[in-house]
Amino acid sequence: MIIIPARLASTRFKEKILCDIGGEPMFVATAKNALKASDDVIVACDDKSVEKIAKKHGIKAVMTSKEHESGSDRINEACASLGLRDDQIVINIQADEPFFELENLTKFIDFARSSIKNGAFMASCFKDIDFKSASNPNIVKVVLDSSLNALYFSRSIIPYARDELTSPEYFGHIGIYAYSVAALRAFCAFNDRGLENIEKLEQLRALSAGQKIAMLKISTKSMGIDTKEDYEKAAKIYGFEARI
Repeated sequence: MIIIPARLASTRFKEKILCDIGGEPMFVATAKNALKASDDVIVACDDKSVEKIAKKHGIKAVMTSKEHESGSDRINEACASLGLRDDQIVINIQADEPFFELENLTKFIDFARSSIKNGAFMASCFKDIDFKSASNPNIVKVVLDSSLNALYFSRSIIPYARDELTSPEYFGHIGIYAYSVAALRAFCAFNDRGLENIEKLEQLRALSAGQKIAMLKISTKSMGIDTKEDYEKAAKIYGFEARI
């Protein structure tokens, strides 16, 4: 099952999930894109207006609390409302990722099944990025161990090259996750949210609890939309009119 957390309020780009992507609200475009890989796609929203728009476009939706701190917390409530089994694997695609390619989504679903079966607590994705992108705090970076499990995520540039002669690889995190319903429930119960609150990155909650996040490297042109500048850039790349 794919569940898309859709919080209406946003700080950097007001009500960004409603911005127009080729004639459709962004969260609808994301959901329709996800439906290419799964017949079971649900939007977990926190506003009746979003639920109404979803239903108008033929997208399943479930209402959740406005008080959740992260998309995973919102999805956890949705899973409880839907009565999903503990072993059901849930894919969390951010509502601001309408351009995630079908082939990568299919590849990630297969990777998630295998990784979780073999003991990973969660799974996610990353891609190569250049130094300019790594210097952007709106692009989340990840460093990995030798088995491609996440060591840390940050908005700061990591790894930091102390020696100017060193040319490190930089990896950008992609906003997609997978976990079992049971693991998601455990994730939402973890109390240590210090790093999460500092960086505003929910995945740090799992790392702080000592859990393993398996990471899949993909080649993608997809981009998340965090700011108006991102939206305008996406409009140029994907050939639609930006309406702000």
